[in-house]
Amino acid sequence: MAVPAATPLISLIEEATGATDTVALLRLSKAGVEVIETAISERSRAAGHPLGEIALPAGTVVATVVREGRPTHPSPGLRLLPGDELLLVSHEATEQEIHAAFQ
Repeated sequence: MAVPAATPLISLIEEATGATDTVALLRLSKAGVEVIETAISERSRAAGHPLGEIALPAGTVVATVVREGRPTHPSPGLRLLPGDELLLVSHEATEQEIHAAFQ
């Protein structure tokens, strides 16, 4: 899913960064870079684990973790909690591979 304009994280990014940076996200999409959202639920195997312990698919980075409506720096020590929403950027992995890493 490349930059779905209606998703909550994209809306947050638009509000936080303004239209100029939103255009930059769209350019990423045209360059073959996917912006993908995934959420941590109570059933997610990633829940309760530090971000650094999650094996991400090749070519994938976590851009931000949104917790309680606020973007958070995605440091390796950040413990993922149910309700966290992650925004990831990848030029290789599929949406399914990214979801599988967290669910």
